[in-house]
Amino acid sequence: MTAPLLQLSNVTKSFGAVRALKGVSFELNPGEVHALVGENGAGKSTLIKIITGAHQPDGGVIEIDGAKVERLNPTSARAFGIAAIYQQPALFPDLSVAENIALGLEKPSAARRVLWAERRSRAAELLKRVGAHIGVDTEVRELSMPQQQLVEIARALGAGARILVMDEPTASLTATEVDLLLGLVKDLRSQGVGVIYISHRLEEVFEVADRVTVLRDGESVGTREVGTRAVPVSSNQLITESELIRMMVGREISAIFPPAENIPGEALLALQGIGCRASGIRDVTLQVRAGEILGLAGLVGAGRTELARILFGITPADSGSITLAGERVEIRSPQEAVEAGIGYVPEDRRRHGVILEMPVAANITMGILPRLFPRSWIRFGVEHALAQDYIRDLAIKAPSPDTRVGNLSGGNQQKVALARWLASDPKVLILDEPTQGVDVGAKAEIHKLIRRLAAKGLAVLMISSELPEILGMSDRIAVMREGTIAAMFPGKSDAHEVLAAALGQSK
Repeated sequence: MTAPLLQLSNVTKSFGAVRALKGVSFELNPGEVHALVGENGAGKSTLIKIITGAHQPDGGVIEIDGAKVERLNPTSARAFGIAAIYQQPALFPDLSVAENIALGLEKPSAARRVLWAERRSRAAELLKRVGAHIGVDTEVRELSMPQQQLVEIARALGAGARILVMDEPTASLTATEVDLLLGLVKDLRSQGVGVIYISHRLEEVFEVADRVTVLRDGESVGTREVGTRAVPVSSNQLITESELIRMMVGREISAIFPPAENIPGEALLALQGIGCRASGIRDVTLQVRAGEILGLAGLVGAGRTELARILFGITPADSGSITLAGERVEIRSPQEAVEAGIGYVPEDRRRHGVILEMPVAANITMGILPRLFPRSWIRFGVEHALAQDYIRDLAIKAPSPDTRVGNLSGGNQQKVALARWLASDPKVLILDEPTQGVDVGAKAEIHKLIRRLAAKGLAVLMISSELPEILGMSDRIAVMREGTIAAMFPGKSDAHEVLAAALGQSK
């Protein structure tokens, strides 16, 4: 029996207190397309970084061609024939196609003479192998996204790649381009290349994959053979689309989320046909009512954060209308958003939500200094008193208002970011991944705080990649896909239906 090209057994990986992988096993055979799927945060990216040598596992065994590999790094991974193709190609835009391919194949040497004819000829042969009709002297910046991906695949094959990782390769492609790429994947399989295919688009999984492994919460839930969508659910071997979605979700929404105790009022925020060409947002229509938590669900790249940035004036809309508290508003900058009554806690709190080097008090008051001190003379006693009120009300664990925010835990940093916007007395509060990277206890506290804010009449737009959080916290759920609203659901809806809508699948 032929040994697997790649075999991982009980691989573990932690980042501080966060266990990203909890004993994951995975296998790839020659001439196989093995899909790797799971919700956002399931551990797919970490596993791929271990396979490509970017991360070292804490435990477990990695075998290539049946032989144990003691330490895998990017250089040795390439020597073993492992290559990765990501959503955004890693090419040099100002170099030609032939030069980009050569960079992955030729060993650097100051004394080496460049054989340009040989370089062009080799590039042409590799491009022909992947079915790419691209001039070898063309600068990469002139190529389309799928053409750049073909160049990367050609370079990988030229370097002897036998294990090809494709991470969301069709996320930026049109339907025609997707068909071409999937055809290439099938050709690579016939050439004996093992392909690890990562995609949120289940229709692609069922078209090209031989097997599929599901990751959930850092664990491998199971590996199943892939069949057609017509395979009956009773089949013991071939998985169906419905079963695959259930394996990905795998959790019931428990009573850990605080229940709603108020009835939402009138619409505070109303969007009608909002679009932004630069952000890929198109024809978004929705309402968020006073006292309501509207959950914004969707996969990475669906447009959730882009919509939040439009509402906060970072990338203003170029079509449609925004109505706030019954009045139409034009939001062209964050300053105008704040003046209109919109607060925004961004996804990356350490870069955009708080200033780590500054104290808690300064972080909380920085957005309201002109209002708090109209004569431009800061009275630190007043600032401290206001900060102390929020430290108490939000249960921020900080020794004093003078404590540097960088010295606080992730959950308390998030509370400081919330306090900053609450101090501005907003009507609408946008929360992008409000509990990302915080521990379970801090999550529960933040959930209670969000529910309390809604009970006071705020309209809350909550973006989250955690489906249980969306289902457990939302009064209504808007699902985004490809830059627009794909579906609306009531809160506590069926997880299968919400995920199916995000994936573009029918019920």
